[in-house]
Amino acid sequence: MWRILSAFFACLLAVALSRGAAEAQSFQSIAPFAYLMDFDSGAALYEKNPDAPMAPASMSKLMTLELVFRELKEGRLKLDDEFEVSENAWRTGGAPSHGSAMFLAVHSKARVEDLIRGVAVESGNDAAITLAEGIAGAEQNFTAMMNKRAAELGLTHCSFANPWGKPDPHERVTAHELALLAAHLIRDYPEYYHYFGEKEFTWNRVRQLNRNPLLNMDIGADGLKTGETAESGYGLVGSAVQNGQRLIVVVNGLKTAQERAEEARKLLQWGFRSFDPRTLFQAGDVVGSAEVYGGVKGGVALISPRPITVFLTHGSDERLTAKIVYQGPLVAPIEKGVQVARLKVWRGQTQILDAPLETGEAVGVGTLQQRALDAGFELALELLRKPFTKN
Repeated sequence: MWRILSAFFACLLAVALSRGAAEAQSFQSIAPFAYLMDFDSGAALYEKNPDAPMAPASMSKLMTLELVFRELKEGRLKLDDEFEVSENAWRTGGAPSHGSAMFLAVHSKARVEDLIRGVAVESGNDAAITLAEGIAGAEQNFTAMMNKRAAELGLTHCSFANPWGKPDPHERVTAHELALLAAHLIRDYPEYYHYFGEKEFTWNRVRQLNRNPLLNMDIGADGLKTGETAESGYGLVGSAVQNGQRLIVVVNGLKTAQERAEEARKLLQWGFRSFDPRTLFQAGDVVGSAEVYGGVKGGVALISPRPITVFLTHGSDERLTAKIVYQGPLVAPIEKGVQVARLKVWRGQTQILDAPLETGEAVGVGTLQQRALDAGFELALELLRKPFTKN
């Protein structure tokens, strides 16, 4: 069953009033879908329909490149490996399709690194299909890998129907999970992230500029990906760094490329100037405890593997509430350093943080008498719950 601990977390964090408070609290985006996240803490700074399904268009290529980067990192693929361009990749995603293309020649060969640039810089559909076919043999096989990998990463609201963002009723993501995917790419593949920030790429004598408008705005932007179809509208997943802080922004459903650029820029600039960080716990601090069944102890300390930081708007008195959520009681034996719970923090009705918690110690199996007492206690709790359980 799920256990929730919240008593100690109902807290007030106050800062001095300032003129910036009204500005920060009144910000509204015209984007139908929007999400702004602090990279280091994972804290949400702004959200609008964050968990609503939406068509990703070419932003789904982030998952395509995640699989490519993973193949490279685990040694199954090399940047100098070459893949042949099939007629399907050329006809469906290349020049004959009149969509975004790297302009690969049919039956030619291209290096993996060039294909990555073709996707990251030019958003080439032909490059994405060629990578998919080269890795998995066929688009549908690669798509199955995309969905499996999304589930492994905890992106439970993402579903993919192809490797390049072709409109499909089964191709759906959320703004929140696109931000999480972007953070994963930045954190886990630093050696490959730079491709998203390259401003141009020339292939087959065709010079193309990066479609990400944030890269030319002098706001510290260094990636990631745009997307646009009639179904999705104009969308963007972007990231920027100012004064050592990295933010990730997602917008989608906008009417024009100019709206997309302006909304993403305004969200990032607002995020950088409107918040004060407040560290609730340092890495290794005990955040709470979880019940243990059948152990030498009845509970185990829960610690955070990294600092837990929230962001408060300048000059505001904001009440933060939080809960530790875990499926328990935990059953002994329990190893140290195992992720077993999550700390969830809300600003008003908005969830602004969902951080993992780990066991801070090992708990061995208790004596027969201890296990019997725990079993009796759990049985009594179950009997007490039954009158309140709906059929």
